Amino acid sequence: MVVVEARVVDATHLELTRPIDTPPGEKVVVSVLDPAREDSERDAWLAISHSALASAYGDSEPEYTQGMIKEPNPEYGR
Repeated sequence: MVVVEARVVDATHLELTRPIDTPPGEKVVVSVLDPAREDSERDAWLAISHSALASAYGDSEPEYTQGMIKEPNPEYGR
């Protein structure tokens, strides 16, 4: 699969930012991004990530002392 950006010339024509190795008359599939949907989807993923990180590193997460470590990682801190 090749991904190429294009500029909309009019409702039925695109201008590619670079040539593609496709013979004239060959069919291609064009996917048009919807910026509004992309932003809302990104916001949803950010909210889920924020929630998961807050849960993992929140105030209810216990502090671990050196004495609680059973097997230290010799590579840690290098």
